[in-house]
Amino acid sequence: MKTSLFLQTIHDRLFSLYGECICPLHHDSPFQLLVAVMLSAQCRDERVNLVTEKLFALAPDAFSMSEMPVADVEKIIHPCGLSGSKSRNIVASATLICNKHQGRVPQNMDDLTALPGIGRKSANVILGNCFNIPGFPVDTHVKRVLNRLGAVNSDSPEKIENIVNNNIAPQLWTNFSHLIIQHGRKVCHAAKPECKKCVLETICKKKKVK
Repeated sequence: MKTSLFLQTIHDRLFSLYGECICPLHHDSPFQLLVAVMLSAQCRDERVNLVTEKLFALAPDAFSMSEMPVADVEKIIHPCGLSGSKSRNIVASATLICNKHQGRVPQNMDDLTALPGIGRKSANVILGNCFNIPGFPVDTHVKRVLNRLGAVNSDSPEKIENIVNNNIAPQLWTNFSHLIIQHGRKVCHAAKPECKKCVLETICKKKKVK
């Protein structure tokens, strides 16, 4: 099966199961999603949402966040882990957004990835979910599921992103990432995938499945 047809089949089967997804990170603005994405590294979305509720009550936008002492931010976000580096990146990014972008989160990959703590995955999340600019974020679930299926054979997030982008229509990229993440969390687990209940079982190559 051609890569484009294979990926489209994966998309269609997952879409029939999960439909149009929404970003699980709670936010009321692009800046709030940017902060939430930073906090989500090595942390569950549910915990991030609890922490951001407290953080955004004090600093809901880039201007107020840029004025917060890093130590205060670190104390609030401590439950998310890596609080030292995350707090520094959050305040530094807020300051840069205020100084260079008039307090508004930029809407392009280059400016987003120039912000401390923001890589391509995070930038794609922001572009797709806040600005309707197509992007395909590759996280650990996306990498695992697509490799396990045999749709890709790479540990490089950028290479996986390029393969998908070259074989799937742009308007599907953002939701396709959500679909795979949902499936990775609910069915195609890292340790014990539930293959018998998987809508992709008939096309899955089950690579690295014990």
